[in-house]
Amino acid sequence: MNFGYGSSPGAHAVLDAAACGLLQTSTDGTFLRVNRTFCQWIGHASGELVGSRRFQELLTMGGRIFHQTHWAPLLQMQGSISEVKLEVQHRDGTVIPMVLNAIRHDDNGAIVHEIAAFVARDRDKYEQELVASRRRLQELVAETTRLHADAKDRALVAEQMIGIVSHDLRNPLSNIGLGVALLAGDALSDSQKRTLGRIARSTERANVLVNDLLDFTQARLGKGLPVSVEALDLHDTVARALEDLATAHAGRTLRHVRVGEGACSADANRLGQLVGNLVSNAMAYGTPGTPVTVTSSIESSSFALAVHNEGVPIAEQALAELFQPMTRGETTNSLRRSVGLGLFIVSEIARAHGGRATVSSTEEGGTTFTAVFPRLADAHR
Repeated sequence: MNFGYGSSPGAHAVLDAAACGLLQTSTDGTFLRVNRTFCQWIGHASGELVGSRRFQELLTMGGRIFHQTHWAPLLQMQGSISEVKLEVQHRDGTVIPMVLNAIRHDDNGAIVHEIAAFVARDRDKYEQELVASRRRLQELVAETTRLHADAKDRALVAEQMIGIVSHDLRNPLSNIGLGVALLAGDALSDSQKRTLGRIARSTERANVLVNDLLDFTQARLGKGLPVSVEALDLHDTVARALEDLATAHAGRTLRHVRVGEGACSADANRLGQLVGNLVSNAMAYGTPGTPVTVTSSIESSSFALAVHNEGVPIAEQALAELFQPMTRGETTNSLRRSVGLGLFIVSEIARAHGGRATVSSTEEGGTTFTAVFPRLADAHR
């Protein structure tokens, strides 16, 4: 063997002991020379290969096809091939992954192929693991996409159903409310008046729930809450809302603190809804018998509504999720429990005005929900 290193015995020994397989073949693949390293890898003696076997005969069926369709034509056209991975068959029938480099050149008037071979078991294992990982990733992506689509479809159906049910509940509730109003004008016994009062309060709670569900549906479908912004007197708007709330929460102290003066722009009905939700929340979760304070404040570029109650502070881990839908705290008064949309709607009302809602809660300071708005806000529908 010379492989370009001459024909001295020392050169032969170096090539035989090389860390890679070295072989020389004719253009038809017949072995002309092969070093000891390659022979040891495949379990054949040099004499069994040189002059009697062709290189492609040691390849698997796929490798032989590749040799015929790509290897030989490429060597002839461009004179070299680098880093081709093929499987070479051992004498015992097992296969050895090898990376091959080859060049085509003239050796004393004869065209030969010089080939260097490297065992690539580690590389082959890595590539197989990479392919398997990619396949698993593709399967996970496909499954995640399917689950996301299913969840999106279920959420859409649920939200549409909420909207439909909410609309369908309006008519019977309106009829009940009308009936209560008509009966209230009749001469009734004390027992009948109490029963009628309970019906009226239940009807009002149902109407609030229907409105909350409709607002929730609009917000979750991406439309946002509709608002009609106009100039208003903030303090008077809050005072009117508190008059109705004081009747609904008879027996509890409801305070109104006014800070600052001047006009601002907002949807008066939505502000009343926001105050109502926060006051109801404060009454439900605050310490019974303690006052609830509503503060309306106006500054140069913003205005704010804050509702404060005393009582056990909100757990730290719950603060971040309070404005999410279907989230609520614990209260022993089951009549005051809701489906957990009130604070979500508070946040959406603030957002629709270009503002935001926040909460702070400590043992010493109590709990305060605050909604801050731009003073001359444009509606963020």
